[in-house]
Amino acid sequence: MPFEADSRVRPPTTITGDRSELAAVFADEAAFRAWYEEILPKVYGYLFHRCGRNPELAEELTQQAFVGAVRSRDRFRGQADATTWVIGIARHKLVDHFRRTERDTRRLTALSARELGHSGPAGSRSTAPDDIDDALADMPALQRAVLVLHYMDQLSVREVARSIGKSEAATASLLARGRDAFRRAYQGTDR
Repeated sequence: MPFEADSRVRPPTTITGDRSELAAVFADEAAFRAWYEEILPKVYGYLFHRCGRNPELAEELTQQAFVGAVRSRDRFRGQADATTWVIGIARHKLVDHFRRTERDTRRLTALSARELGHSGPAGSRSTAPDDIDDALADMPALQRAVLVLHYMDQLSVREVARSIGKSEAATASLLARGRDAFRRAYQGTDR
């Protein structure tokens, strides 16, 4: 029986590790809407605080995470509750975003260096950041990604390396450079 908007019976919004619960929620429009509305702020909040408090980016990545969840619902193994599962998808979308941003930054830097005839640092900051988010936002995307995944998500260097597709040594190096860049940006000093 489908759930009606004015019904006193509410669809289940918290989905534990039971695959059949997730399937039932995805099969019923009202149940899906209720579940979506309940976990949307959690997924958005997770992303918002990890992408430099950029609301447009957090909204875009949140949408991508839910689309990914819908597309991969058959792969939900039930090892965690569904909210954690969607946040895991969101983490992958965030890493993908950082990778794309890093690639684009490298391309633009190379293009700018060729056009300007030198290879100095692109976009060095001229003003001091007023908080952590500003400092993170000014960092290269891959350095920002490893800092966010390691310190905010508390992933080990090995887990971060696996997430970004780099070796542990390369990831440790990125982490060290990221800490230095963050320190400089947070203190408002130029290179």
